[in-house]
Amino acid sequence: MIDQLESSLNYHHQALGLRQARHDVLAANIANADTPNYKARDIDFASELKKAVEGGQREQSANGGGLALTRTSDRHLMGEGPALSGGNPDLLYRTPSQPSLDGNTVEMDRERSQFADNAVRYQAGLTIMNSRIQGLKTAMQPE
Repeated sequence: MIDQLESSLNYHHQALGLRQARHDVLAANIANADTPNYKARDIDFASELKKAVEGGQREQSANGGGLALTRTSDRHLMGEGPALSGGNPDLLYRTPSQPSLDGNTVEMDRERSQFADNAVRYQAGLTIMNSRIQGLKTAMQPE
């Protein structure tokens, strides 16, 4: 029963984790807008979400959920950790449309719009997740 609940919310859980990671990356870009030779970074959200969801499904089917730990010695204890949400996404460099003299590739207009867009999408994801949880709670209530 719990596995079914977890699998029904897995996509939204992974998406929120990646949105939060992207939010951190965009905030770092904005914070370093005046740092010479700073290279703006970003996350390819769609491909990272696809990898996270597919990886999570493979892990859950392979070992019953969670993150399996590799034993490098027979004397190590068997262990299993919690499933990763979003993992460690690959950061990509942004190509600036107008290069600067100091080598900084942060374009504040683009960063602000991406930051605002990501914040709105994060909030929408929270709203969807909340409505899913409320629907599941309603379905579990006795009549």
